[in-house]
Amino acid sequence: MRGLDTLSMLSRMALRNLRASRWKTLIVGGIIMGGAFLVVVGTSLLDSLDRSMSQSIIGSVAGHVQVYSAKSKDELTVMGSMDMEAADLDALDDFAKVRKTLMSVPNVKAVVPMGISGAIVTSGNTIDIELAKLRELVRQRQDGDLSAKTTQAYEAQKGHVRQIVQVLERDIANIKQLQDDSALPPEDEAAVHKAASAPFWAAFDETPLESLEFMENRLATLAADADMLFLRYMGTDPRVFSEAFDRMRIVDGQTIPPGKRGFLFSKYTYEEQVKLKTALRLDKIKKAIENRGATIATDPELARFVRENSSQVKELLLQLDQLETDVFRRKLQGLLESPETDVGKLLATFFDTNDETFPKRYAFFYEELAPSLDLYRVRIGDTLTIKAFTRSGYVQSVNLRVYGTFEFQGLEGSPQAGELNLMDMVSFRELYGFLTADRQKELDELKASVGARDVSREDAEDVLFGAPAEEASGGTVEASATGAVEAQAALAGLAGRLQRENMADRVYDPKNLEGGVVLNAAVILENAKEKDIERAIADIERVSQAQGVPLKAISWQKASGIIGQFVTLMRLVLYVAVLIIFVIALVIINNAMVMATLERVQEIGTLRAVGAQKRFILGMLLVEGLITGAVFGTLGVLLGAGLVAAVGWKGIPAFNDIATFFFSGPRFFPALATSNLVGALAIVFLVSLLSSLYPAYLAMRVTPRQAMQAEE
Repeated sequence: MRGLDTLSMLSRMALRNLRASRWKTLIVGGIIMGGAFLVVVGTSLLDSLDRSMSQSIIGSVAGHVQVYSAKSKDELTVMGSMDMEAADLDALDDFAKVRKTLMSVPNVKAVVPMGISGAIVTSGNTIDIELAKLRELVRQRQDGDLSAKTTQAYEAQKGHVRQIVQVLERDIANIKQLQDDSALPPEDEAAVHKAASAPFWAAFDETPLESLEFMENRLATLAADADMLFLRYMGTDPRVFSEAFDRMRIVDGQTIPPGKRGFLFSKYTYEEQVKLKTALRLDKIKKAIENRGATIATDPELARFVRENSSQVKELLLQLDQLETDVFRRKLQGLLESPETDVGKLLATFFDTNDETFPKRYAFFYEELAPSLDLYRVRIGDTLTIKAFTRSGYVQSVNLRVYGTFEFQGLEGSPQAGELNLMDMVSFRELYGFLTADRQKELDELKASVGARDVSREDAEDVLFGAPAEEASGGTVEASATGAVEAQAALAGLAGRLQRENMADRVYDPKNLEGGVVLNAAVILENAKEKDIERAIADIERVSQAQGVPLKAISWQKASGIIGQFVTLMRLVLYVAVLIIFVIALVIINNAMVMATLERVQEIGTLRAVGAQKRFILGMLLVEGLITGAVFGTLGVLLGAGLVAAVGWKGIPAFNDIATFFFSGPRFFPALATSNLVGALAIVFLVSLLSSLYPAYLAMRVTPRQAMQAEE
């Protein structure tokens, strides 16, 4: 009871003193309140951002933990690195063994095989595509299909190609009007005139393949509308991937069937790189207007999109046959109320939009014109030829059927989540330079048929330059099913055959996927709090070492590279800012309390004269500091909590595609955690206590004599 009485007395005296020094108390309290407010708001935003970003990275590609060979030279980054070079990773030869090892670790729910690389793919220009369609119809007729349907399609496509040539001829005439005759090579001009002539088309039916070859070699290069696609792709098991990353959903088409080779575009890449550029620019204008209130009149980028659409109409004209051209002419004349008959000029006028006309013309484009156009250079169901450099530097290629597009829910507009496309793991291994079991078997059969024998690396020089055969046969090197054997493949002529063979229809044994090579793997955990991830990483490395599968395990944050370090960097900046603020606050509070203590020398001396002990004086000053911190710190915490709750209720809209990824969706909803409140109050009390110590020390040294001298 005595202690409570003393505390009650100290509290009443502290409150009286704080009221007596009202302005100083308000200044000191304001600083404390501001600091508490900043800590609550800052830590809440960062914690929420950390959770959102982790959901984006974990849910789109990284999983909770990434594993790769401990023998790798570089560190794994699944979301790209600043130098844009692929990491040099040592392969994990037997994924089945890796998976078995990882599944024996507690808390591991799923393991997803992975391998990431990139390639540049040319989609072909419009003339290439239309000539390929005509060539296919020619082959059908030569194979005996002379049905009315095929004949009608053949004549229509022939007319379309002829119209394309006429567009090129008009284009050359326009160029010559604007520039001198030397602007065009004469052989190109002569080739276009020949392909546009009546005799050329009169003789087309007699020698269609020769005529097509002429146009493919001499005209296709004149249409500079081919798309060069840079594709980052991940080789994986599509079924396991879609089950592990439940935010993934198929948008168009279907997923790659089990046992089949194939390719899935991410919807983001498909829209940004494969879509008709005119349509893409229209979409970007609409998105900018709707999402950020931009206008064509004031936004230079939108104005540039309008100019490009208005001046680059040839890409559309090349797609139109005569019937479609007539339809376009009629529709555009009606919309624009124009007597103009040149469809090129009508399209240029149509795309020359402003803020008033854009909504109507955007809708008209998709409702009336787009159905007659190929909006995507590569369509679902097409076969895509992907050529890539293997890790040893030679070019490998595979033909893959495009089965569909996919996206991650909530991250539809994010380039970070949408830059990776998917292909089956067997095709990835071939592109990367590893032999599958099927290929190894073919290679063995080929070597047996020509009498080739295995030679050790040490004996290779002797064998090549005439060493006795018995010396050379001392050892053998079995070509690893998982090693880089590109040189053997090249020597055996296998690489050329791989290019020629249509692999899209081949079905592979699922055991090849389970037991083959992977570069890395994503680990999905049952429980995934931060401490669970740290424990899982330690367990994985311990178990893998014990089972002879040396793996390096890293968290999703480290695997995502600089993107994953963003929140850590922001948190560091916040902590430094908070530290600076509270150091300044500590100095100011300390000085204010020292001044207040010096002004109260008489009072303190009187207390000492009537018997107050030093610890009573110490307690009085500390209670003053703690009450100040408690009152104003609580006010700051409540204000911060109120702001976070208000923002969290309404959400912060993502202002661009990168923010969409960081927010894990189109809006960011910060949430308040108990740790944010407790942390802020703890810091406030600590600062209040520290800032009271020195004034309390000075107060304890005050004697009754000093008090009397102060009065005098």
